[in-house]
Amino acid sequence: MQRPLADEIRPKTLDEVVGQRHLLGPNGVLRRLIENGTDANMVFYGPSGTGKTTIANIVAEKTNKTLYRLNATTASLQDIKDIIADVGTLMAPGGVLLYLDEIQYFNKKQQQSLLEFMENGKLTLIASTTENPYFYVYSALLSRSTVFEFKSVPAADVEQAVLRALEIQRGRLQLPLDWEEGVPLRIATACGGDVRKAVNAVEMLSQAAMPRDGVLYLTMDDASQVTQRSSLQYDRDGDAHYDLLSCLQKSIRGSDPDAAVYYLGRLLEAGDLLSPCRRLLVMAAEDVGLAYPMAIVVTKSCVDAAVQIGLPEARLPLAEAAILLATAPKSNSAHDAINAAMADVKKGRVGDIPRHLQNVHADTTGFDNQQHYLYPHNYPNHWVEQQYLPDLLKNARYYEWGPNKTEQAAKAYWERIKGRPL
Repeated sequence: MQRPLADEIRPKTLDEVVGQRHLLGPNGVLRRLIENGTDANMVFYGPSGTGKTTIANIVAEKTNKTLYRLNATTASLQDIKDIIADVGTLMAPGGVLLYLDEIQYFNKKQQQSLLEFMENGKLTLIASTTENPYFYVYSALLSRSTVFEFKSVPAADVEQAVLRALEIQRGRLQLPLDWEEGVPLRIATACGGDVRKAVNAVEMLSQAAMPRDGVLYLTMDDASQVTQRSSLQYDRDGDAHYDLLSCLQKSIRGSDPDAAVYYLGRLLEAGDLLSPCRRLLVMAAEDVGLAYPMAIVVTKSCVDAAVQIGLPEARLPLAEAAILLATAPKSNSAHDAINAAMADVKKGRVGDIPRHLQNVHADTTGFDNQQHYLYPHNYPNHWVEQQYLPDLLKNARYYEWGPNKTEQAAKAYWERIKGRPL
C-alpha cells in the first residue's frame, strides 16, 4: 500500500521545512533550541498544515527520550497513565517525550495529570493546538511550557513544497507527469497557507489527470476545481472566525470600504450570515455613533433584509451597510460615555438618587409631600437648571462632544440655551 504523499514528503530536517522563518531562520529561537537538543516543554500553536507535527518529529530525533504520540481527540486519562507508567523503566530509561496533538480537547484533569512528571523532568511535553492556548490550555501547564506561534505559510514557500510533491509523484506514476504553466503556484496560492492541503491537492490532481499523448497532464482548470474554497481558513468557534470579524470592524472603523467588503465577503463565502449582521449593528453604534445617528437605522434595515432573503443575495444589503459605515463620519463618544459611567457603577460610586428625581409615590410616605422636581417643559426652551446625578457624582463628566458636524451642532445649541461652555 502506497504511503500518503503528505507523509512521504514530510521534512526530516529543519532546512527542508517551508515557512516559519521567524522560528526556524538562522537566528530563530526554536531552531537554536532544537539544534542544542532541548528537552523544554513546548506548545505549538497555529493553523493546520504549518509544520507543527513535523517540527515535533524533528525534536524527537534530537533527544534520547522515548517518543510517544497521542491525539487528544481520542486519547483518555488511561492512555496518559500507561505512558507515565513507563517512566524510569526499560521502556523509557531516559524519560518520555510526549507529543500531544490537539491538546485543546483534553480536559483540566487530563492536563493536570502531566504536571508532576513535567515538573521533575521525567516527561517532556510537546503539545500542538489550532486554538489559542491561553484560552484552552490549563494555566499551570502553560507556566511550565514555552508557546511558539506558527503562522500560515506564504504562497512562495508553499510552492517549493508543491514542486517537491510533483517530483515525487513523477517517480510514483507509470506515465510521465507534466503540468500547465502556473499550476504549482495556483495550488500554492489557493491552499490558504496550509502545506498539507497543497500536497493533498497535488496527489488528487495526479490521480485524476487525463493522459495526453502518453503524458499525464495537470491543467489550470483541474487545479482550480480541486482547490476551490480551500483557501478559506474558517472555524465558526475558532480564532479565524474572530480574526475575520475583528478585521471587518477595524477596517470599517478605519474608513476603508475596500477592506470592509473584502472581509465581509470572506465571512459570507464561508456561509456565516449572522455573525457579520450582529457585528455591523455593533459598529453602527460603537464606531459611527452620534456622528451619523441614522447609520444604525439604515444598518438595521439592511440586516433585516439580509436575514429575510438569505444567502447569496444577502451579500447585497450587507455590502451596502458595510460601505455606508466605512464611509460615514466616525464618533465613539457614546461608547466612551457609557463605559465611563458603568466603570463608576462597578466601583460602587452610586450614591442616593436625588429626592426630586424619585418616583412621585415616594413622596406619600409622610416625610415630604413636595417632590420639588422642576418640569423642563414649563420653562423657556424646555430646559431648566437642576441636579440629576447623585451628590457623590454631581460633577462627573462622562460624555465628551465628538468633533463631527452633528455633535458640534448639538453642542453649540445647548451652549446657547444653557449660557455656558460645555
